[in-house]
Parts: sequence; structure tokens; C-alpha cells
Amino acid sequence: MERVNEKEKEFRFGDSGPKYLFRGPRIEWGILILKPGESLGAHYHKEVEETFYLLDGNAKFLIDGIEYFGGVGDAFRLEPGEKHDILNDSKSSMRAVFIKCPHKAEDKVSI
Repeated sequence: MERVNEKEKEFRFGDSGPKYLFRGPRIEWGILILKPGESLGAHYHKEVEETFYLLDGNAKFLIDGIEYFGGVGDAFRLEPGEKHDILNDSKSSMRAVFIKCPHKAEDKVSI
């Protein structure tokens, strides 16, 4: 058993970006916050499947060159190899849960 509290972890960009709550041994998951105008950064994974579930706000998901609108309650599951980015082009922050499986820390390829 492992227990963490979100307050114990830090966002990648200070007060936004991804915040990992668990990293391995089999899955990774955490919270993503994007402030207005921020993006996650275009990338793909060689072997990892990634899922996003929107808790607050809206965002534009760019998946293999196609734009999808995401709002509260929407979930997106991405297969390995699917190029993706998330852009918050709204006027309020977006908050989502992300899950990556399997845990492979060096699997991300930035584009």
C-alpha cells in the first residue's frame, strides 16, 4: 500500500503543468493543470497508453493533427504512437487527472 497527499507533490511548472502522485511500479498518474494560454507540449509515447479525465475547465486536444474539444466529464484515451498536445485556449484554468500505463519513465518523445 502506498499513500500520498496531493499537497506533498509539486507541479512541473510551479503552479501548473503535470503533478505526479504515483510513478510506478506499474502505472503513473497524477493531476494536470493548464492555465489560460498554456499547453502540455506536443509529444507521443512509444509503448505507454495515456488517459486524461477533465475535472474542471475546457481544453483543446490535438491528437494526430485533429482538434477535439474537451470539457468537464470528458475522457480521452491515447494509444502508444498517437501524437498529442493539450492547449487551454479558454479564460479559466483546466484541471484533469492523467493515467499512464505501463510505467516507463523514458517513453515520452517530444515533437
